[in-house]
Amino acid sequence: MRIIDIRLAATSAMFVAASLAATGAAFAQVPPRTRGTITAVSGSEATLRTAMGKVTIKLADDTGYVGAKKSSLDDVKQGSFIGTAATPAADGTLRALEVAVFPESMRGAGEGNYAWDLGKAGSMTNGTVSSMTNGTVSKMSGGSASGSSMTNGTVGSKTAHGHSLMVDYKGGQKTIMVPDSVPVVALEPGDKSLLKAGAKVVVFGPVNGTTVDAKRIIVGEDGVKPPM
Repeated sequence: MRIIDIRLAATSAMFVAASLAATGAAFAQVPPRTRGTITAVSGSEATLRTAMGKVTIKLADDTGYVGAKKSSLDDVKQGSFIGTAATPAADGTLRALEVAVFPESMRGAGEGNYAWDLGKAGSMTNGTVSSMTNGTVSKMSGGSASGSSMTNGTVGSKTAHGHSLMVDYKGGQKTIMVPDSVPVVALEPGDKSLLKAGAKVVVFGPVNGTTVDAKRIIVGEDGVKPPM
C-alpha cells in the first residue's frame, strides 16, 4: 500500500492558492465555486452552461487563471506538491475522488483543512507529503460522494499501484485511500487565453443571481474536465 505522510500548515483553499501562481499567496477562505462549460467569451464576460442553467461570468483585470491538463499517478514524484479531493468511508478513512499535481511555482500555497462542496461534510486539506509507499488498495469501490475533502501536499517518496495518504496537519490527521482509477490533473499558471468555447471550468467568486464575479478560474485544457 502506497503511504504518503503529509504535513500541513495554515488553513486556506487549494484552488484559491492555485490561481495565485505568481505570488504563491492564498486567501483566508474559499469563494463559492461554479462549475460548467464555456459557451462564449466576449470582452470582459464569458457565458457558462451549468447544471442550473446559463450563467454570466464577469472577468476583471485581477482574475486569476489556472490550466488543468490530463496527468497520471506516475507524475506524482518524490517532492511533488499535490492535492486530492476525497469522500469519507464507513471506517472513517477518506477515499480519493481526484488528484491534482501542482507546479513548483504553487508549492506550499493553500495549506490547511476547510470545507469543500463535492458532497456532504466536504472539506479541503492542504499540506506537505513526506513519503509515499506503493501497494494494493483494498475495498476500493465506486459510489456517490456523500462527503468530500481536499488534501494538498508534497510527496517525499513513491512506488506504484493503489495507495494511502496519511495526512498530518495542525489540529489533526487524515488517512486517504487512493485507487489507481482516480482522475489526475496537472495544474499550471495560465491567462485569459485559456477561456474558449467548450472548455470546462471551475469558477471561484461571489454569485449574484445568474452572474459570477470571477476571482479565479480553473480551466480544463484539451477536453479535460477539472475534477475538483
